[in-house]
Amino acid sequence: MDQFHALLTASYGRHYLAQRITKDSLGNPMLGQELIQVSTPAKQHIGAVGDQLLLESTSADQARIIQIEPRENLLYRSDAFKSKLIASNVDQILVVLATQPAFSPDLLGRAVVAAEANQIDLHILLNKSDLKENLAHARKIIEPYARMGYPVSEVSAKFDPESIEALRPVIQGKVSVFVGQSGMGKSSLLNAWVPNAAALTQEYSVRLDTGKHTTTACRYFELPEAWGRGANGKLGALIDSPGFQEFGLAHMSVSELQHAFREFKDLLGKCRFHNCAHQSEPDCAVREAVERNEIAPERLTLFRQLRSDSKTADTQLQGISQAKQRWSTLATKPSKR
Repeated sequence: MDQFHALLTASYGRHYLAQRITKDSLGNPMLGQELIQVSTPAKQHIGAVGDQLLLESTSADQARIIQIEPRENLLYRSDAFKSKLIASNVDQILVVLATQPAFSPDLLGRAVVAAEANQIDLHILLNKSDLKENLAHARKIIEPYARMGYPVSEVSAKFDPESIEALRPVIQGKVSVFVGQSGMGKSSLLNAWVPNAAALTQEYSVRLDTGKHTTTACRYFELPEAWGRGANGKLGALIDSPGFQEFGLAHMSVSELQHAFREFKDLLGKCRFHNCAHQSEPDCAVREAVERNEIAPERLTLFRQLRSDSKTADTQLQGISQAKQRWSTLATKPSKR
């Protein structure tokens, strides 16, 4: 059967769509127009939007996964019991916030930690900046991240086209993933940058057969050809992820967490105790930096919460593993007559 390379461009649960990877007359990679329904071994949820796949045709518009090519990175969220893939092979995260409705500072902080852990660039977009009554409050929440060097852009997708146009160099030639809560304006931004996004969304919906649940699908949109290619020879793309309220990072170890806080890095190893939890231990370098206003107190609060989540998840997973072992032992014992 025909085997070919493709890009996973839409996912909903275990339902995937892909587009064949071809080349233009100059040898640059490009995506075919046809949407291919992709099946997985034993209906497993193993793929993420942005994955490069080796597929084998099973019919004119269907194929099965033979292999997922090695990923540069994989962005996902998790709790103690399950994980949810967001996207792979991403160049940057676009955290979309808005002046109204109010956004979650916790979700912003967790997205920043995930970006650092995966060595992915991050850009904060404050949308609906035309709503001036809430602008000062939003800026105050974002300020610690701007101080740490994360770029921040204030935009108005509906009322200030120039603010959107000014961001074109930021996303050209890069694969960017939108992350944010529902109602922040991700769809408005997407439609401003990718004129055919609405039509392609509808086509994805029909092929995925997700109906009213389409908003929970994750989808890949190539940037317009008219923009030209970036220095890397790629058009770039926007990945529209579903809006969510929680960004669990239970899969991260305590060590990984500490290194994912940019402002902690120069202080690691300077606490009196090597395993300092930055709680109430004496001579804690991180807490002292907070007291000197060098680290925002809400960042230390976030670290403590993530550390607690990680340890709770470890305990729960150990409990589940032990329970499975006990049941396995019982199942193999001969029954008494």
